[in-house]
Order: sequence, then C-alpha cells, then structure tokens
Amino acid sequence: MARYTGNKNRIARRFGVNIFGRARNPLLHKPNPPGVHGARRKKKSDFGLQLEEKQKLKAVYGMLSEKQLIINYKKAVQMAGNTPQHLAEMLECRLDNIVYKLKFATTIFGAQQLVNHGHILVDGKKVDIRSFQVKPGMIVSIKEKSQKMKSIQEALASQRDVPTYLTLDANKFSGQLMTMPGLDQISWPLEIKIIEICDFLEHTT
Repeated sequence: MARYTGNKNRIARRFGVNIFGRARNPLLHKPNPPGVHGARRKKKSDFGLQLEEKQKLKAVYGMLSEKQLIINYKKAVQMAGNTPQHLAEMLECRLDNIVYKLKFATTIFGAQQLVNHGHILVDGKKVDIRSFQVKPGMIVSIKEKSQKMKSIQEALASQRDVPTYLTLDANKFSGQLMTMPGLDQISWPLEIKIIEICDFLEHTT
C-alpha cells in the first residue's frame, strides 16, 4: 500500500481528533470530516470502530503502513508475555517516534525527515532508518552540524512535555531512553484499548 502523502489536516478531520498533536489544532476551524457530507457522522459498527482505531494508531506513528503494523504485531505475538505491551513498546520505541517525543521536531513527520536526512545519531553513530528500535540506555542526539537548524531549536523551545521514560538534555541536543514505556505512559487518541486492536489484528490478518 502506498504511503499517504496528502493533506495531514484532512486525516485529523476524518478522525475528529488532533491525531498528530499539532500546535494549531486543525479541528478548531474545520471540525467536520472532509467532503460535502462531512457534518453527518455515521454510527459505526464494532468492526468499523475497530478498523478506524487501527487506522488512528497507524496515523499516530507517522502514517505507518499496514505492512509495518502487521510485521510488528506478528513479532509481538511471538514474544512471551503481554502481546499488547510488546506491540506498544515496538511502536513507541521507533527511532522517528523517540526523536519526536524528545522534542527534536514539532511533528512526527518532521522527526521522520530528520532521521531520513541523516541528522540523528544513536550512541554517536548516524542512523537513518526510521523504524530502528531504540533500546533502554541508548542515547539519541542531533548531529553537531545540524544543531543550529532553526526547526530543531524551535521544537526544543516548545512547551511540550517529554515522557517520563525519556530524559532530555536540551543543552547537549541529546536524550536517553531510560526504560521501556508502560501502557499507562503512552498517550493515544484512541477510543478503544490497544488489546482490542490486537484482537482485531488477530482476526483480520
């Protein structure tokens, strides 16, 4: 499936939530879904709701592809213990998401660009793979030559909070994953629990 490259605000309006956490909430001026019938939201079936929540989860992590989500889910199933917890950890500890959560970028899409363009170091080495899994103890930082970028400096100056499982040293343009995030530490704009999404994936893949 091709990656969505259209207007991200349309996605937020479709779901009725500021899904990407933009500072300027796209729903303030256009609260309804796009299209001529956008103002009339239909009541969804259980299947429809679960499908939409799965799409939301993919959107939260930068329009994750269906293939990527299924690969992560299957890996989580093969691991001993709590499948929803393992899936959440793999999604939350993607390098692009860690870069976003450390406030090196104002959006997940900005974080993906920083990774793609080689601005990010992990334990001092350049990593340009967005899906790279950050492990506890690893230090994620901005390459020295990139630290003067206006977009990075503005992102670091924002009032957005850094999750408790991360530490940030803004002066050194670096942060560290201290521990794997628990489900209670991850904030998702979802109407159902991650375990229900896992159940949905189990029955549809």
